[in-house]
Formats: sequence, C-alpha cells, structure tokens
Amino acid sequence: MKDKQRTKAQEATQAIERIYIAMRHLFNRGFYKPMGISGRTLREGLLALQPEIYGSIGEDKVELSGLLYVLDRLPHGIEECPIVNLTGDEGYQLSNMKSIIPPKRRRNCYRIDKDQMNVEITRGRSDIYDILTHLTFLFIESHKIANRVVINDKGTLTSEWLKFEKVILQDEITNDELEIAMFHCANILGRTFEEVLAVHKALATKEMPNRLLKVIYWLGKLAVEEVLEINKRIILFSPVLRERTGHHMHGERWANRIKRELEKQDLLDRPIHIISANMHSVMNYLFSKQTVTSSKEKPVKIEVFERLSQPENSKERKQISDLAAEQGMTYLKDVSGTNIDVQIFDLAKIDFDKSYLSKVNKETNAVLIVMDYAFGEQAFETMDELLKPFKKAKNGPVNLNVSSVSIMGKAGILKGGKGDLMIPQAHVFEGTTDNYPFENEITLADFENEDIEVSDGHMITVLGTSLQNREMLSYFKKSTWKVVGLEMEGAHYQKAIQAASKIRNSINSDVKVRYAYYASDNPLETGSTLASGGLGLTGVKPTYLITEKFLKQIVRQ
Repeated sequence: MKDKQRTKAQEATQAIERIYIAMRHLFNRGFYKPMGISGRTLREGLLALQPEIYGSIGEDKVELSGLLYVLDRLPHGIEECPIVNLTGDEGYQLSNMKSIIPPKRRRNCYRIDKDQMNVEITRGRSDIYDILTHLTFLFIESHKIANRVVINDKGTLTSEWLKFEKVILQDEITNDELEIAMFHCANILGRTFEEVLAVHKALATKEMPNRLLKVIYWLGKLAVEEVLEINKRIILFSPVLRERTGHHMHGERWANRIKRELEKQDLLDRPIHIISANMHSVMNYLFSKQTVTSSKEKPVKIEVFERLSQPENSKERKQISDLAAEQGMTYLKDVSGTNIDVQIFDLAKIDFDKSYLSKVNKETNAVLIVMDYAFGEQAFETMDELLKPFKKAKNGPVNLNVSSVSIMGKAGILKGGKGDLMIPQAHVFEGTTDNYPFENEITLADFENEDIEVSDGHMITVLGTSLQNREMLSYFKKSTWKVVGLEMEGAHYQKAIQAASKIRNSINSDVKVRYAYYASDNPLETGSTLASGGLGLTGVKPTYLITEKFLKQIVRQ
C-alpha cells in the first residue's frame, strides 16, 4: 500500500513538473490555443493530477464547487471572450476603460471588446501560473458542456440546449422561465437541480442575478464553436509582459517608495521590524482599545476583533484608522503595480498605556513596516528589494536597521482544521529538494495557554494552491519530510532574508525571524478545500493571536 501511495505521489509530482515546464514554454512562445495541440500538455497534466480544489474535473459531469472557486478569481465576463491577453502594466489605467477586479484576486482586467479580455499581470510568474491553471480548468469544463449538447458532426444541438439558449438570450426572464432554464442547465451539466440552485445563489450579484446561467451558456457556446471548428479560443502573452517578468521592476518601485517615506520622517536609522500580514490586524490590535472599548459595554478583546471583521462596522474601523494616523501611522496605498499596500508605524508616537500591550515591558523607539500579503514568487521580489540598501538616500547609500521580519500567512493544513495554527522550522520548495531551515522566534510554547490547536513541523512552499493532489500531500505528511502544511510564500521570503543577512550583509546577520500560519483549509479532507469557502469568523481568533505574539516580542525586543 505504501509503495502504491508513493507511486501515485511520484506521478503527481511529475504531472506538476510537466505543467510548469509547459507553461514556461508557452509563455516564451507568446501565444497558444488552450484546447488545441499547443494546450494539450496543460490539459493532460491537470487531468492526470486531478487537484483536490477542482473536484470532479476527471468525470463527465461539470465541477461546480471548482467553478465557483475559479470564477471568484477571474474577471467577470472572461467566459464570453475567445481571446485572453495577459499583459504587463502598459498604461491601460490612462484610458477610459473601467478596470474589472476579480473578487478574490487583486489584478486589473480590461474588457477591450466583445471578444477580448486583457488581464494585467504585475505580481510575477506565480500570477501567470495561477491564471493559466484556472483557465485550463474552465476550458476543460466548457468542453464537457459541448460534448453533452452537440449531437453529431453536422453541428446539430440538443433541443434542451436550444431551449436553454432561448431563455438566456432574453432581456428579461420571468421566475417560471428561470426555473425551467435551471432544470435544463442541471441536465446539461450532469448535476442535480439542488446543486445548480446552490451555486446559482452563491454566484448571484445585484447587477447579475442570473450570472451562473450566463456563465454556463457562454462557456458552452464558445466550446461548441471550438468543437465545430468555427472559432478557437486563444491565450496571448504581450511582448512587454514577456520582457519584464522576473526583472523586479514593480518590487523596486514599491520598496523605494517605502524607504523615501522613512527618510522623509527621519526614521531610517531606527530599529525596523517588518511584518507581512494584512492591513487591519496590527492596526486594530494597537488602537481598537481606545475606540471600540470606550463604549459602555466594554467587550473583551476577541469580541472587539470579531466586531471589526463584520462588513457593517465600517464606521468603527474608520475611527481606528483615524486614531492610528494621529499616533504615527502612515498608510501607503500601492501605486507600483505590486498591489501590496503598506503601513508604517512610529512606535514612539503610540500611547501604549491605552492599548492591549499596556502590561508589556516596551522598547518604543522602533518602527513597524506592515506589508500586505505577497503572492507566490512576488514574496521574494518585494522582500529582496525592501532589504537592499537605500541607494537614493540624500547622504548616500544607507543600510536599513532591520531587527526582525515576521511573516503571518494563511496555509493549507495537513492534520487539523480551519483556524488551527502551524509553526514551521523550515520551508521546502515543491518539486525540488531545496530547503530553508531557520530558527523561528515563535514556538509552540507561545500558545500553550491559548485555547487553539497548534502544530509544528515543516511547510512546503507550493508553486500554486490549485495544483495540489491528495496522494502527494499525504506522502509529504507521512514521510520523513514531516510537512504540516502548504503555502505559497514562505520559502520565497526566507530566500530573500537569508541572502540579505548571510550573503549580501545588507541587514543584521542576527535578524530575528518569525513565521506563523493559520489554516484556511485542509486539502486532504473532502469538503474542506479552498473551494469550500472562506474562513469567516473562524479566522479572527488565529489572526489576532499571531498578531499579539508578534507584537509582544517586537516591543520587548
């Protein structure tokens, strides 16, 4: 049984390797037809791998949970476009076209005309791999629809499809017509009416209440055109994107802006602590006690943080950000193209006695740089540039006095559930034996009195969350690799930190490093993958516990 599992894990690893080699080849080539001969390796690799997140991709029925996951990460309307053009930052924001931003991926997209969608890639190769994998899944599913509705070589379509099409193309759809269309849709997809109804509700927006049916229609329509040799879909890579990828242009602009702001505020020579997290947890932890808890009800910490995570409490969040600005917080909205916003906190200006850190012995001369989450390989680009000397300083090159780097991240857990914590001692690159051990300042002991499940071990830094296979992950979990979770940025961050501290000597060689992850999913459990939905309030407790441990160590340091 062990040999069988090992063989399946090896096959999965080989499939991932083939997929990435194919994507690099197609990128260098400049274009390809995803359902043609040029896209065959990608399709075959994905079908051989059968990633957990894409569920029933290998079956005849259309995968609905995977479809919901992918559509949240792709721009509205991309299913209607036979041409998808991946571009660099080429000035589209200067045009009159309105950018389309997917709900769960920060990338600018532009509908050029009825046939073409341009997707702006500014976050490196991981972003390219991510979108190509999702599009390959989408096209595979679309051909399942075509195979169900095309009756013969002459292009005859089933009466069910024709009735479905007639309803979808109407300007207004009555409730009775909608229900009939959903019955037809369920049969076309090979799914139950109940399943279709659930995804229909999940995808619906005010502007597009029938979005699922529109998506299914356009996926099917374009796939039918491909099957009947009427029109082939094509993916293009712009010359500018191919030229700039890997050159750190966006990361350099991003990092220099931060350093200029530090110089402007006379903070360059202060001890600097870098935190990769989100744009709310550090700020809320430092300032919410002065605002939310000043009310009569006096809620406890976790209740405050849960309240602040609710969409309807924007007024309280605004009070906190206003107070933070009064007490030394500078917010840098990204203009570099990295899509990574930054907060700079001058700890000397914070009233710690009114914060949740009032009982901690503090060193308050330090500066916090809080950067939003990077994406995959972008983590190396941004951290590498940030840790370099500031060459454009007024008085000549200046090394940053970086005392610590703390990384909080979301990760898939291999033993546990959503909201549990993982404390790594090393990162291992997927598909290679490259590994990055380090001394983590965060340990299990930091959480021994907290009511939360915590495990330690090693993390695997994957090339993409959408390519994870059950057998491969089981092997990493049970073998001597002792992997407890998977994420996308850890090894990239550590590579940059080690280069700066051990080789380039641009920061202190004894820089403190902290890593802690909270589980967003368990890819080994059916129904607990990323496609099963977000964390909701489950993520509040682990997010703020990690934030608390980071801040307590930083202010003591």
